[in-house]
Amino acid sequence: MPASAQWVRRVAAFALLACAGGAAIAAEGGYPSKPIRLIIPYAPGGGVDAAGRLLAQQLGGFLEQQVIVENRPGGASVIGTTAVVNAPADGYSLLLISLAIVTNQSLIKNISYDPVRDLRTIAMVSSSPLLLTVNAKVPATDIKSLIAHARANPGKLNYSTAGIGTAPHLAAELLRASSGIEITAIAYKGSGPAMADLISGQVQMSFSSIAAAKPHMDKGALRGLATTGLKRSVSLPNLPTVAESIPGFEVDLWMALFAPAKTPEPVIQRLNVAVRTALRSDQLREGFLRVGQEPTGSTPEEAQAFINAEMVKWTKLIRDASIATQ
Repeated sequence: MPASAQWVRRVAAFALLACAGGAAIAAEGGYPSKPIRLIIPYAPGGGVDAAGRLLAQQLGGFLEQQVIVENRPGGASVIGTTAVVNAPADGYSLLLISLAIVTNQSLIKNISYDPVRDLRTIAMVSSSPLLLTVNAKVPATDIKSLIAHARANPGKLNYSTAGIGTAPHLAAELLRASSGIEITAIAYKGSGPAMADLISGQVQMSFSSIAAAKPHMDKGALRGLATTGLKRSVSLPNLPTVAESIPGFEVDLWMALFAPAKTPEPVIQRLNVAVRTALRSDQLREGFLRVGQEPTGSTPEEAQAFINAEMVKWTKLIRDASIATQ
């Protein structure tokens, strides 16, 4: 069973969690007795920030304490992550982060923390595939025709990324490694400029979030070829996955919740119950889907197994492709 399938939730388990109720979660053991900081290591306005604010609101209700979002951007998420690693292990400083938590170890030299040693995974929070699009003038309508076009024009296809080592960059490198095509990375300082040059035709293809690319696809400026999950996206059910042409291909912009490593087990379990219950909220689910995220949930053990598998996968790709940011 693929690692990502391990945290597809069981309806019965969710029903039992919901019965626990917010009051019982808050009352047992006295935790939490004060507001909780939810540190997001990115600037306001992005997908993780939007989802984090929705999650904070729901968690606050279940835990009967305010959950305060604190944006700590910088250093490719290192600044915010370090703040949580160095925080007291008491359950009042949490980290919501995506793929960078497993890739930064290989991308950045002399990083001061080890995510497995210094953080404890509370739960998987959401799943979001990337969307592979091409400029409307590129003569490709699916993955197979894109690969054929790339092989007929080696080195002539450029792809845009929001930066070296970002998920879109790694997805393109995985496609290159999986299919044997020659494509060239063009790195931009952010997703906005990368998307602008894709639309104008300065670059020919890109992996990006569904939320960022779909409006341009709907207008006809971009052509969607595939999504990168193992199953089709609920947002684009008629679009095939890359895995339908390249078995096993998967890139997921998942999000997970972490605490400092020595956080007491009862606190971890209480937070896990709260997260999994919150993810069943219709309000949260609808809000997540609006920003291209699908709620997931998991036990702490399932989440850690998934994180470990992702670290092995991306560490190998980064080393094989000789990718480094600093």
